[in-house]
Amino acid sequence: MSALIVLPVLAGIAWTVPYWLPRTVVRLREWVFVRVNGVEGVPVPGPTVGMEHFERVYSDPAADGRSRGAGLSDLFWYWLAPGPQMHQEHLEPGERYRTVAATTRRVLAVRRQRCDDLATAATRRVLDRLPADRTSHVRLRDLMMPVWAEVYYELVFGEACPPEARALIVANADDVVSGLKCTGLRHMRRRERLTRYLHDRIEAGTCPVTLPPPFTAQETAWYLQGAFFNTAVVQMSEAMAHVLLALATHPDVQRGLDGDDALDRVIDETLRVHPLFGVAHRITSAPITLPTGAALPAGTVLLFNYLAFHRGGAAGDDRFDPDRWLALKRGDAHFIPYGVTANRACPARGVAPVMMRAATREVLRRYVLISSASHTRSLPSRGPAYLTPVGLTGPGRLRLAAMRSRDRWADVGRSIRQLVFGTWMVVDARRQGLCTNYFERAVR
Repeated sequence: MSALIVLPVLAGIAWTVPYWLPRTVVRLREWVFVRVNGVEGVPVPGPTVGMEHFERVYSDPAADGRSRGAGLSDLFWYWLAPGPQMHQEHLEPGERYRTVAATTRRVLAVRRQRCDDLATAATRRVLDRLPADRTSHVRLRDLMMPVWAEVYYELVFGEACPPEARALIVANADDVVSGLKCTGLRHMRRRERLTRYLHDRIEAGTCPVTLPPPFTAQETAWYLQGAFFNTAVVQMSEAMAHVLLALATHPDVQRGLDGDDALDRVIDETLRVHPLFGVAHRITSAPITLPTGAALPAGTVLLFNYLAFHRGGAAGDDRFDPDRWLALKRGDAHFIPYGVTANRACPARGVAPVMMRAATREVLRRYVLISSASHTRSLPSRGPAYLTPVGLTGPGRLRLAAMRSRDRWADVGRSIRQLVFGTWMVVDARRQGLCTNYFERAVR
């Protein structure tokens, strides 16, 4: 009799696992991170710095420190290795940063039509590898990563991207983003193969983009890898996965698109609901006095929460509605998809929207997208979706129901994997202390 009661109860608990276990594991992973790194920083917005002062504090000239003095930096340097000390986003203010930033601006000083052409051509080449006579099941981030590998290779080298270089770039970028999302451990040999390729091109004089002396060829290779073949490729692939998955999970929006203006609204709405940046940290180099009279002393670690800021404006809900931008002004929306201009905004903010629009346009020209997978900001699933050539019949309800079930159960194993890998990496990053040791050596 007891077994007749226990078995249905256990079956019921097992059936609900995908609904509660992943969230529980995420909270446990956050607890582990805090236990290892400590509670660090002032959340913005938060009790000390309210929503109304977010942009004012972010833009303050004293909020200019990037890595030195923040224990959290050890973890980011670990994820972005090799050469995180040359990553543009992690260079401290000064002449080295200004030189690197100016070089990046020159590479990205591209006319809008050229941006459109590059993204369209690269997207076509990638989509040409998919079958034209049947539906394809893809992971959207994986689908789009070779696109941006080719685009940024061509921007840096001024030539078409050969297959061997694309393979190196994709392997590197995939390893970086898998580490960042804790879905896999980092593989430094895989990353260092790209470093050697870039170094060899610089030494041979066949890389048009170089940093002036006293920067070395090795430092230039690390800079190119970090700025263009880590961050640019990863962020553009993530952004496109979000845009395409948003369309795949909102078929009514997909059917109603009628031109580039509508695509721009979809991109803006996607980045509002699912901002690429979670939390950006800055270290104050001098005290910042708030309008309330409160003061943030020098050395304060500020943790700017993009998602919280997006949810605090006139468009503060989670509903995906691109048409809100027909009447909504960006300034009223608390909308900073590419950061704050006064404090290291994304250097690709001028070219990224044009390229994303071109790539989305090309995908929709060929395919109808549909997905029943969950859509979260971190997107550890890499965005599963079906792509059906225009004019053909897509997957039916049973296939979509199966996709939804697979996605939920995959999230169970994925969340546990993230807990194990994340714990290992946060402990290993603390042990290596890449950022801490780098600045200690600089002082000596």
